[in-house]
Amino acid sequence: MHFKQFNFHPLIAAGVTAAGYDTPTPIQQQAIPPILSGRDVMGLAQTGTGKTAAFALPILHRLVDGPRGRIRALIVAPTRELAEQIHESINTLGRKTRIRSITIYGGVNINPQIQKLKQGVEIVVACPGRLLDHLSQGTIDLSHVEVLVLDEADQMFDMGFLPDIRRILKQIPEQRQNLLFSATMPADIRALANDILRDHATIQVGNTAPPVTVSHALYPVAQHLKTALLLQLLQHTDTESVLVFTRTKHRAKRVGEQLEKAGYKATSLQGNLSQNRRQAALDGFRDGTYQILVATDIAARGIDVSQISHVVNFDIPDTAEAYVHRIGRTGRAAKSGDAFTMVTNDDAAMVRAIEKALGTVLGRRTVEGFDYSVPAPHKDTEFARPPREPRQVRKPSGGAKKGNATAKTVKTAPAKANPAVSSQQAQPKPAVSGNKSGLRTPQRNKARQAGRHS
Repeated sequence: MHFKQFNFHPLIAAGVTAAGYDTPTPIQQQAIPPILSGRDVMGLAQTGTGKTAAFALPILHRLVDGPRGRIRALIVAPTRELAEQIHESINTLGRKTRIRSITIYGGVNINPQIQKLKQGVEIVVACPGRLLDHLSQGTIDLSHVEVLVLDEADQMFDMGFLPDIRRILKQIPEQRQNLLFSATMPADIRALANDILRDHATIQVGNTAPPVTVSHALYPVAQHLKTALLLQLLQHTDTESVLVFTRTKHRAKRVGEQLEKAGYKATSLQGNLSQNRRQAALDGFRDGTYQILVATDIAARGIDVSQISHVVNFDIPDTAEAYVHRIGRTGRAAKSGDAFTMVTNDDAAMVRAIEKALGTVLGRRTVEGFDYSVPAPHKDTEFARPPREPRQVRKPSGGAKKGNATAKTVKTAPAKANPAVSSQQAQPKPAVSGNKSGLRTPQRNKARQAGRHS
């Protein structure tokens, strides 16, 4: 099949050609016709299947000949990165149409968004929180919305956005076309679909298995040796771009710093970063400035980098579906990819769940020459706090005033540099004064009061 068979408006067809699109993907083949006909659609597809174009092209086709300067299509996405990706796709495919699209999300100044809305746009790609801010301030008008898209609906549920979505639904016309895309169908998403979709077409592409071009391997290792093993894997593997997944924002930041200190072009993508720094990390990963990107599941939504050669699960995901999401970011465009997953003894149940979902047993590997017998530090973690320096006690040069105890200043020597610890952890504690314990007792306070009135 060829894109010409969809009979898009000539301006849309020109954008498709300019983007280099030739043969539609399965989700595009199945979803575009019912969307063009005006039906509601439930699309079940994994990341990287081409679903953005599956809804963007019919929307552009619908809007190209209609009124301008008012919001006619609203696309809601869970993360800023995904919102920007959708926005870029719309601008690429609709470059000949002069249809205007903007992104709305938090973490950046709201005023430029307000100015763009005043100038008039036809498509808004928004994250729920900032969209509700605009609605509460009266700076956005959704009364003319004709098409609503909820993208990555399961992820929005995971992030707690479902109540926000229901509040947004009350602000848009009931007569509209609804397009809901999700990788999985948990009960809450099914309930939402039943509430908003009317006479809809269900499009399901693929199953829980990641691309066949991806090879999998498990690396059993103790928790405290994960960072060292990751460095060994990178040294002994021919990689292009590597996406490393961690369970927490804190760990993503730490692993990124460890890799950078080891000489790799690495950065992290996690929720504590400002939007400018998040975008810089993502752009740098796309253009090759950074070879390694360390991210959490939520932060990684919207990452669409076709040349990712390896996905490394530093921490095993919480569900088999999440594993498929992660692994789906390599092995794209008929290229081969590798998925490495570090597993501890505590991960046995999740390994079984993933293997059951994939219908195969994943191979276990070890790295030759790596010392798996190194004991853990005090805590079973890969980031060990260095031992504290002994305290030094120094008497002040002068005595205390009458009625007060002789003052002593206790100083803690700065911790020695340790690459496994952040600069905050290594800071000395502030000096304290008072009695020997550094605290004033009730008896000492009474003595001070008596001294003042004597």
